[in-house]
Amino acid sequence: MATKHEQILQYINSLPVGEKISVRQIAKEINVSEGTAYRAIKEAESKGYVSTIERVGTIRIETKKKENFEKLTYAEVVNIVDGQVLGGRAGLHKTLNKFVIGAMKLEAMMRYTGAGNLLIVGNRTNAHKYALEAGAAVLITGGFDTEDNVKKLADELELPIISTSYDTFTVGTMINRAIYDQLIKKEIVQVEDILTPLEKTITLKTTDTVSTWYQYNYETGHGRFPVIDQNLKVQGIVTSKDIMGHDHSTLIEKVMTKSPVTVTGKTSVASSAQMMVWEGIEVLPVVDQHTRLQGMISRQDVLKALQMIQRQPQIGEKLDDIITNQFITIEDELKRGSVFRCEVSPQMTNHLGTISYGVFTTLVTEAVNRYLRAQKKGDIVVENITIYFIKPVQMESVLELHPKILEVGRKFGKIDIEAYSEGAVVGKAMMMVQLIER
Repeated sequence: MATKHEQILQYINSLPVGEKISVRQIAKEINVSEGTAYRAIKEAESKGYVSTIERVGTIRIETKKKENFEKLTYAEVVNIVDGQVLGGRAGLHKTLNKFVIGAMKLEAMMRYTGAGNLLIVGNRTNAHKYALEAGAAVLITGGFDTEDNVKKLADELELPIISTSYDTFTVGTMINRAIYDQLIKKEIVQVEDILTPLEKTITLKTTDTVSTWYQYNYETGHGRFPVIDQNLKVQGIVTSKDIMGHDHSTLIEKVMTKSPVTVTGKTSVASSAQMMVWEGIEVLPVVDQHTRLQGMISRQDVLKALQMIQRQPQIGEKLDDIITNQFITIEDELKRGSVFRCEVSPQMTNHLGTISYGVFTTLVTEAVNRYLRAQKKGDIVVENITIYFIKPVQMESVLELHPKILEVGRKFGKIDIEAYSEGAVVGKAMMMVQLIER
């Protein structure tokens, strides 16, 4: 039976898009305490069911699919620009498809403004009205208001008209940054994108016996199965090693490994790979926040996804991309191996104008990753890294990284890295890594 918390989430998910909800209303509707209602609404917000706006309230919004992840709703725009809704609140749940900056004559502005757009403009009341009539919402910059008849029109058309104290340039930058962040999130492959769903996952119950394991093992050829109770909550995991030497009538509950390592659907595939390498496990149960089974992922699933990620074109550039895209790989003249060269750009420096510790760590890690990949050693998981700065590296200096393998096995490596600038050693690093075989 579903808990009160789950009932609230199901209720919120069943509401029509655009519906306004409150803690008090939910508490009364489901007959729960306001504290329980508040916690459920917060989870609904994190799941993307609702959006909460200051001075407006909480609104049911359309749940985004990953392919539309970079599109924003008007409600999200209000939160991004710290805006105030002047009219058209009923349309805050709608998704917009284009931004138009109104820095031109009115006739030209209207040629670019259409249904589903957001016109970003100052205190030009005529533009506000024409944009609404064309099916676009309006974002007024500079903290300006608009006329009452425009607010009334916004309410009638259910198109938001929003005011923000920021200027047009700042607003454009803030919205672009939000879309950029969404693009990066869209790129990151999560466990929920690759899992084998619950309906296709073979599970054992705590009340089953070892003979059931043998039956499933014979039918599927697999030896690892999650163990759940009657509420689908994960209680353990059972493998061939666990059942070895036990009678067929022994309960699974007696032989399973209790409290197994689990992940949620929002865990990144990279984090899952790291867990599997460090813990030496082949499969991971995927659970929700109440530890109920959602599906399974295997090491093969994770490795396949990691290889797919490496083949994908990068859309949203991350800080690591900005840093490592400047890398040039050259062969050392003395044939000691590959050398990785890059220029220290202003974005890579700290407040003193020298290369920051974090950037240097990223450069070292990427150099080792590329070096070992070229040596056909596979990808790495960093276990330990020790960094020594001998001299500060100035902005616009050219940095050269010389990795050298000290020791390497099938699953383990020890690498020494020296960093040079203008022919002098400026830093050193020692890295211990575990290798993920391709």
